[in-house]
Amino acid sequence: MTKRKTLGRGLDALLSASPISESTKGSQALKELPIDLLQRGEYQPRVDMKEDKLQDLANSIKSEGLVQPILVRPIKSESKEQRYEIIAGERRWQATQLAGLHTIPAIIKDIPDRSAIAISLIENIQREDLNPIEEAKALSRLAEEFTMTHEEVGEAVGRSRSMVTNLMRLLDLPEQISAMLNEGSLGMGHARAILPISNIDAKLAITLAQKASREGWSVRTLENAVKKLSSKQGKKSKAGKIKDADIVKLEKKLADKLGAMVEISHSKKGGKISIAYHSVDELEGIINHFYDGS
Repeated sequence: MTKRKTLGRGLDALLSASPISESTKGSQALKELPIDLLQRGEYQPRVDMKEDKLQDLANSIKSEGLVQPILVRPIKSESKEQRYEIIAGERRWQATQLAGLHTIPAIIKDIPDRSAIAISLIENIQREDLNPIEEAKALSRLAEEFTMTHEEVGEAVGRSRSMVTNLMRLLDLPEQISAMLNEGSLGMGHARAILPISNIDAKLAITLAQKASREGWSVRTLENAVKKLSSKQGKKSKAGKIKDADIVKLEKKLADKLGAMVEISHSKKGGKISIAYHSVDELEGIINHFYDGS
């Protein structure tokens, strides 16, 4: 069995790499580095930098200075001057440039690739300014890179296991709905509400999402619309019989509780319950609901 690559809970354990200095004479970890000697981090999960928020940060840096230094590591370069890769603090770096400053305070650490990935992902997730899809991708990458369960990912970034699972399920949304979520024309609650129908009929889900956005539906209104459509699609069984309304209601109730698609096949002699899942971690989360009563 492959040994699990483990992370500490949050950034603290990952920032234990020993600081290094720019020369063998000095031992200071904190340096004022020229802006043009820094480059974007390879493992930066953020795609969408909001210009207005970046400008707000730049204005703050102009008036108050940069309160928290960025984290960088030295990289090999053909130039004579040492260059650095940003591990944490790309927004601060961009805002500093926008503020017209030429240097930025930075902590220099010799950080291996795997820790660099973890720090970049965790630092951005914990700051809570990624959009939901960026955060879902970051969580997914963290889980894959370190073979972590959803619960372990949650412990590392300060999220509950259920929140990690729900965010990662957003990656199952059709691309058009993901784009609406990124743009802000569709909220997180709306996206979660539409997930059940998107797994059955992507085109119908897209149409519904566009209508919800256009008409300014609340999450509850969208949930009711999804419920009605799910009921219509689920009323006929494989044998063509009408599914009992109470069974449909129970399916919806259980689906909401578990955060997964549920189908109940019922007859006079008994029946069975089918629960759909997309990964072992999601299955683990479903099973945990039965044990912890959450």
